Amino acid sequence: MLLQNPEISGTQYQQGTLAGYEAREYLLEKWDRRCAYCDRPGAGPGGVPLNIDHIVPRARGGSSRVSNLTLSCVPCNRAKGARDVREFVTDAARLTRILDRARAPLKDAAAVNSTRPALRRMLEATGLPVESASGGRTKWNRHRNRVPKSHVLDALCAGTVEAAGSWPARNLVATSTGRGSYARTRSDAYGFPRLRLTRVKRHYGFITGDLVRAIVPAGAKAGCYTGRVAVRASGSFNITTSSGTVQGISHRHVRLIQRADGWRYHKQEEAAHAA
Repeated sequence: MLLQNPEISGTQYQQGTLAGYEAREYLLEKWDRRCAYCDRPGAGPGGVPLNIDHIVPRARGGSSRVSNLTLSCVPCNRAKGARDVREFVTDAARLTRILDRARAPLKDAAAVNSTRPALRRMLEATGLPVESASGGRTKWNRHRNRVPKSHVLDALCAGTVEAAGSWPARNLVATSTGRGSYARTRSDAYGFPRLRLTRVKRHYGFITGDLVRAIVPAGAKAGCYTGRVAVRASGSFNITTSSGTVQGISHRHVRLIQRADGWRYHKQEEAAHAA
């Protein structure tokens, strides 16, 4: 409703810097970050700057509601000028697609907006302080504080942020890997079983998923390997490291670092401070 009727929170918010970020982020998601008239992307290879364009121009009586806004690359924006979209777009299929998408809300946004109030009430019931904000405010905070774009730093910029001048150089990333499966076979590309798995998961004191270090003193695979192990009854293990999987490591060279707990951990370098 805020996007459909910006005056719901007053004209000061409507004309503020944050309002532009909210509307732009909504339109980028709604139109898949592409020009509605030629499908050129706004990011990645071949990306071009995208403008916000009025489907029905304001000179023809069009409003600035998001249902009348779309994304347009600079050449298409200039070519369209003050013409109505029905005059500019000659391809009937594209015109129908543009008009249908303009009227359709974001399904994901609608789902989130319907569950967010309930989630907030549940969190407030715990007695802990609760604050909510939009993705548009996160982007606004990030640009205002010149913070690089990353998943971790987006969390730093969420909500009310006065200033963000520094952040850790490395982060610990935890990824859920699960604890295996109950399947007793492995299937091929067509879904047919190709081998059977043993019911015994522990071999030579190790189970698949353990974090281990193997020091191989000699041979073609001599070296030190640290990673997650995949065990075999034969005692010839595979170890998945950060640089790939090393196969055929004897259990005699393997030492346990951490038992498998359903998670994978690694350190990740964070982006440097924006110049």
